[in-house]
Amino acid sequence: PDVIIEAQFDDNDAEHGQDHWQDTLTDDIKKLSLDNGEKGKASGVTGVHGTKQDDGPKVNDPRLLPDEFLQRTAKVVCILERKHSRAATGFIKLLADRNSELFKRCAMFSPVDHRVPRVYVPLADCPPDFVTKAEAYAQMLFICRIVDWKEDSNFASGQLCKSLGQAGEIEPESEGILTEYGVDFSDFSPEVLECLPQNLPWVISPGELAKRRDLR
Repeated sequence: PDVIIEAQFDDNDAEHGQDHWQDTLTDDIKKLSLDNGEKGKASGVTGVHGTKQDDGPKVNDPRLLPDEFLQRTAKVVCILERKHSRAATGFIKLLADRNSELFKRCAMFSPVDHRVPRVYVPLADCPPDFVTKAEAYAQMLFICRIVDWKEDSNFASGQLCKSLGQAGEIEPESEGILTEYGVDFSDFSPEVLECLPQNLPWVISPGELAKRRDLR
């Protein structure tokens, strides 16, 4: 805290001169600082009833601390397998800094799932009129896939894969969830469809029904 010390000159100060007064003032400041430090220590260790509070062991060497006072730490050194699909559903918007060089090249993708980081996506992947009509796409869902995340960047880099449609509608929301979890929901191939019964309408035979459990 700022401290103001008022000093008064007397005859002794006049006799010893200005240097003596400055030395006296310096000593007073040092003494005041030491007094405040002792008061701070006293207030930090004394409780309401004047008893000393025990905050745990005070040890300078961490190796001497018990295990319950230690927090284990680790560092990721390698990614063995990427479990996440790197795809996310979210919204695109313009960058806040319109004067930056990045504003001319990228847009910001904000995932709906907050566990996924925000992503820089190229403006070339966005709709052609996105820069001039960004508000028209404020509630439009997109699929973005993360492709890289540089160590010196706060945000990942990605590519827009698809426009799903209006947020809140069942089909776009469902397609986004399936894409995020890597579920293939494309149409069945002709080879797969040929495995189905061709004579319609098809019914379960009595013999087949007799050895199965009916879960209809």
